[in-house]
Amino acid sequence: MAFRKSIYKTPAELRLMVAPGLATAASLAAVRAAIRPGITTLELDRLAEEAIRSLGGEPNFMKEPGYHHTICSSVNDEVVHGIPGVRVLEAGDIVSIDSGAELGGWNGDAALTVVIPDPTRPDVVRERETLARVTEQSLWHGIAALASARHLNEVGTAIEEYIASQGEYGILEDYVGHGIGRSMHEEPPVFNYRVRDRGPQVKPGLVVAIEPMVTLGGIDTVTRGDEWTVATSDGSAAAHWEHSVAVHAGGIWVLTAEDGGAAALRPLGVVPVPIP
Repeated sequence: MAFRKSIYKTPAELRLMVAPGLATAASLAAVRAAIRPGITTLELDRLAEEAIRSLGGEPNFMKEPGYHHTICSSVNDEVVHGIPGVRVLEAGDIVSIDSGAELGGWNGDAALTVVIPDPTRPDVVRERETLARVTEQSLWHGIAALASARHLNEVGTAIEEYIASQGEYGILEDYVGHGIGRSMHEEPPVFNYRVRDRGPQVKPGLVVAIEPMVTLGGIDTVTRGDEWTVATSDGSAAAHWEHSVAVHAGGIWVLTAEDGGAAALRPLGVVPVPIP
């Protein structure tokens, strides 16, 4: 019989995942503070790398075969896996940044979306800001569901139900969340929509990266000529938010949020508990 590694971490292993989560959070904070018209995505990449290395970590995206950067930077109709480069950000752009850190052999992974103000296009900015907000809140509704879920796929149901309550949006199905630990991408998959299978049990030791990707249009995508960048087929704008979350005996803790998710989860009636 083949040996299958458990998807559940020990309490000691959960503690080791706190540092890479915080390094990931620091990299996104550095990028978020710097996003403005005129900056290039490669400059943002450098800031993220500096933040991770300053905390003793390494960018784990660089360890993906064929990828050589700290972040993925996806702009406007790009959903995920955009490669940093000479592209100059402009007013009104919607920018999704995905980042990850490895520290002590353990990984963190998180993403956020920022809309750059543009007073000349208030309607475009408003629509994109709403998309970013709905996507972010769907993530937090999924995390809140994890706090009381018996099975993992209850998370996807919560995400889909929240998004559906906010209007007509597309939830990508070809790209989903994942387990995380010694590797950045581990079992199990974490769906952002309702599925028939219940998924694995939610119990202490489960660590998952939840990451809804949502569009203003359809869910079909194309991979561009660089063989990395995934964009919407219909050219509609997209948003991407992600956090790595640990389940332990005392509750849940958002590893890639400085406060463990306390501020965002409070309105949803969930109080995250630090990993002891």
